[in-house]
Amino acid sequence: MTGLVAVIMIFAIPIIAIISEHSKDKLKLKRKMLQDEIALEKLKHENFLLETNKMKLEVEKLEIENQKFDVK
Repeated sequence: MTGLVAVIMIFAIPIIAIISEHSKDKLKLKRKMLQDEIALEKLKHENFLLETNKMKLEVEKLEIENQKFDVK
């Protein structure tokens, strides 16, 4: 019986190490994914701001053109 416990303990330690290493790797991948998602959201927000600014400029340009036609 003592031999069986010793064998189980000998094999349990590497298995636990493998499982914990796998969990660490999964967490690292998840962290990397979250960092990539944050970077993507920042780019989306920056793009939104640029497009909004571009649209404002286009509206201002159209208003100026309309004022020119109204004067004539």
